[in-house]
Amino acid sequence: MSNSKEIQRRIKSINNTGKITRAMEMVSAAKMRRATESVLKIRPYAKSAWNILTNLARSFDKHESKLLEVREVEKVLVIIITSNRGLCGSFNSQIMRRIRNEIDNPKSLKINRIGAKKIEPKDSNKELKVDFVTIGRKGENLVAKLGKEIIASFPDLTYLPGIEAVRPLSNLVIEEYEKANYDKVVIAYTDYISVVKQEPKIRQILPISKIDLEKQIIEMDNSIEERELKEPKFEYKVEPSPNEVLSNIFPRLIEMQIYHSILESNASKESARMIAMRNATDAAKEMGEDLTLAYNQIRQMKITQEIAEISAGSTAVE
Repeated sequence: MSNSKEIQRRIKSINNTGKITRAMEMVSAAKMRRATESVLKIRPYAKSAWNILTNLARSFDKHESKLLEVREVEKVLVIIITSNRGLCGSFNSQIMRRIRNEIDNPKSLKINRIGAKKIEPKDSNKELKVDFVTIGRKGENLVAKLGKEIIASFPDLTYLPGIEAVRPLSNLVIEEYEKANYDKVVIAYTDYISVVKQEPKIRQILPISKIDLEKQIIEMDNSIEERELKEPKFEYKVEPSPNEVLSNIFPRLIEMQIYHSILESNASKESARMIAMRNATDAAKEMGEDLTLAYNQIRQMKITQEIAEISAGSTAVE
């Protein structure tokens, strides 16, 4: 009897859990649709902005800006985008694993580049100082485990922020780089490829790198070939001067890169959560069916036993 009651209790508990995960799946599906719509809407704007910058990039070498200054990398600032909560499959663990690998093997982090210009460390064994800006509380937990310093945290940016909400973060990053507090700034985010596939990426945002910009444009639109970006399509008449125009474009470009990365990560997060909740719902349903079968078997055994006892008693009386 105790076994059957325990199984009944577990069946009820699992069914309730299945209802919760099913509701969470539906909520995540709605959020995912909004997030993917935001990503798809921002991609044409981001692609056009970066295409214009790529065509203007012929002025990079002549333009003097601290945002283009390439230094030997001794201090790196990493912007890491995670979620505030769990229950989203491998979304957080993938980006955390990527960060750990980069810190354990910092060869790529130590290389600084802009265009064809590339600076490698003179001493490859020298320890690299890595600080973080976190977007999402899960990232804060990771950085704490790594024993690294967090210079700023923006947990509210994980919920489909507007471009204005990203401006304080981009201003902070620009200020830290212009003051030479860091020699390189990268952003670690999860690129949304499809509902079932998300890929962790690390992109250099400072100094401004045409290579990373071109790669990001190609990733947003797979129909674009790399050679198309290297062949300028338009000639621009720039007023008042290329230097002044680029000085105003650079901060907006950094802002757009961060904003785009947040939207990509948000779409990836909601997709991962929807899939995780769907799998949990299916698992709950399967467990419930198995327990129901076990409960029916116990009941059948009990009924068979009672019938046998009654038959034996009746035979003894006769």
